[in-house]
Order: sequence, then C-alpha cells, then structure tokens
Amino acid sequence: MENVALIDSFSEFKDDKLIDRVTLMAILEDVLRNALKKKYGDDDNFDIIINPDKGDLEIWRNRIVVADDEVEEPNQEIALSEAQKIEPDFEVGEDVAEEVKLIDLGRRSILALRQNLISKIHEHDNTNIYKQFKDLEGEIYTAEVHHIRHRAIILLDDEGNEIILPKDRQIPSDFFRKGENVRGIIESVELRGNKPAIIMSRTAPVFLEKLFEQEIPEVFDGLISIKKVVRIPGEKAKVAVDSYDDRIDPVGACVGMKGSRIHGIVRELGNENIDVINYTNNLQLFITRALSPARVTSIKLDEDTKRAEVLLKPEEVSKAIGRGGHNIRLAGQLTGYEIDVFREGAEEDVELTEFSDEIEGWVIEEFSKAGLDTAKSILEQDVLDLVKRTDLEEETIIDVIRILKEEFED
Repeated sequence: MENVALIDSFSEFKDDKLIDRVTLMAILEDVLRNALKKKYGDDDNFDIIINPDKGDLEIWRNRIVVADDEVEEPNQEIALSEAQKIEPDFEVGEDVAEEVKLIDLGRRSILALRQNLISKIHEHDNTNIYKQFKDLEGEIYTAEVHHIRHRAIILLDDEGNEIILPKDRQIPSDFFRKGENVRGIIESVELRGNKPAIIMSRTAPVFLEKLFEQEIPEVFDGLISIKKVVRIPGEKAKVAVDSYDDRIDPVGACVGMKGSRIHGIVRELGNENIDVINYTNNLQLFITRALSPARVTSIKLDEDTKRAEVLLKPEEVSKAIGRGGHNIRLAGQLTGYEIDVFREGAEEDVELTEFSDEIEGWVIEEFSKAGLDTAKSILEQDVLDLVKRTDLEEETIIDVIRILKEEFED
C-alpha cells in the first residue's frame, strides 16, 4: 500500500510538471536511497526497481551468508539461521536477496519519503524555471494579472509561473485589472532560497527597444539598427536609429505614414512621447538632432569634459529644454554630453533669479521648469502661452511681467 502511495505522488508530478521519466525515476531512487542510508547506514548493497507505469517499486537487500556467530556487518551479512528462514537450503558464503517493504522503514519514514519526493521535484522544477527565464532576460514577455498589491503586481503566465512587476518598474500611468494581459521585459531572475524570483519591467529602455523590434519589420530584420534608447518612462523617450542601406530612411521607416507604425508603441507606453533620431558619428550634428524640435544656431564642444555649449535663438530655448527639462536631459543622456544652453544676445538679458527679492522662489522655479529662466525669455512670450506652459495663475504671470518690464524700462 505504501509503495503505491509513493508512486501516486510520483505520477501526479509526472502529469503536472512534464518532467521526463528518466529524471523522475532518478529523483525517486535518490529519495529512497537517502531513506535506506538513514535506516541501515549504507545503501550500496540495495537494488531499487521502479516501474512507474504499473505504480510499483521493489527494494532488494543483498547480503552474504555467514556463520551465526560471525556477523560483524549486519547490513552486509546475514546469519545462516536467519538466511535459512528465507530459504532452507542456503549455505555459508552464498548471496541472499531479501525484499524490503517500505513499511519496514517505519510509518514516519514513509511520510518523510513522500514529503522529500515532493520537495525534490519542486527543487528540480524551480531549477528548470530559473534556467528558462534566465535565458529570457532582456526579452519581451506577456503574463496575466493575478494579484494586485501595493508595491507590486503579481502575474501568472500560461504555465502558472509567478512573475513580479514592482511598482517602480511600472509606467506612472499604468493601471491594470485582474485577468488583464501585461507586456514587459524579463529584467532579472534571482534564486531566493530555492524559488526563482522573476522580475518584469516596463520602464527599462530595453523594453522600448524590443517593442521597436516587434512592431517594425526593418528593425526585426536588421536593416535598421537601434544605436541607443533613453527614456523618462511615461513622459518622453529618444531613440537613435541607423541604417546601413542608404535607400532606407530609418526615421521614416520607424515612424511610418502619419505615425502609423509608432502609434502602437506610444499607446503601449502610456502615450510616452517618442523622438526617433538619425544617428551620426558627427557629434555636433548628433547633438543638434538630439535637441529636436529646437533649432540650434551653433555648438561648441569640449571633448575632455564632455560638455557642449549650445547657442539658440530665444524662442528656441524652451523647445530645447522641454517640459520639466525632459528634452535637454534626454539629449544629454543620448549623446553622452552635458549640454549648456545659451541664448543669442544673452548679455543684454537678466537671470530671473536676480528678481528673487520681488518674485517668490516657487514662481521662479515654475518658470524654470518650462525653460524660462531669464527676463527676456518670459517677456517674449504671450501671457496665455505662459499660462499653458506653467502651473501659474494668469494674475501671477501678469504681475511677474510687470516687475520685469519695470526693470528694463529703468
């Protein structure tokens, strides 16, 4: 009966986990041999025969017959009188094979055997899952929302594997419901104890790169290469692309007619604004392109300090900096240069911080976020445009303009 119960456990896992027969038999034999070692001190003289199809197993203990008063190793030797109870015609020096029933190991050992078997199969399964997902690191994966927690979403794939999408790897606008499918990249796989922890990310730059591979055939086929991707998840991204075939316009191919090709990617990323830029080895040209949509007047590079001084017309400065400074920050990350922006005719301008005694600091900060950090950069703008570009009230903006005008009139 105990043999059958153990084999039943064996069969359950064979069906559920798709472990091959040879591996399962090896695991079962290993578990049995460990039990035999605990009971008898050694397992070298035991034969284990497993037949999973019939739900049966046999354990045979092999010993040598010795005279009754010469037994020194009870596990290796059997007294003549004991051997003759098995077969009356046994003689000294012969080998005796005696079947060991699981019940002989004790009921506690049988329960431990079953638990150990389950544990070993889980361990084997976890090792395989770890290897499987380790090979998938950096690749896009889809799984279903199973449980929503405060700090993470727990996903399950079609095979029941648990995948963790932490809060800080979610795009700020992400909102998922139970049962919904989620796409992301497998960012990392770690063994925590014996259990693999599979971490998914939707904020990593490589996720955007892999989406390009999935959605744009020329990228998938290698006709267009992605040189670098930088992102502020959910806000803005810049992607530098290149093609070795002069007949292919890499930017046009990635964006598509009226943005048709990139639209699906933008939607997947919560309407993240994606700038696709032609890559070039010409640093000045690359920085110029990276600052798009602003038009650059001139650039001065310092290759030792990796700094670029960029001169722009006043009306182009806010475009170069972008909302919240996103554009200039990403341009710097994309090119590897710290970018300093200067306005044409800036010597006649006055930094907004010079008015800190008349304009409150938080107001100056709001203008700065919109790329407006000098008096003229504000005076050149329409009041309604300033309301749209900042979080300031119209009344506050009019008051600031009055203070700045007085300075220049003086």
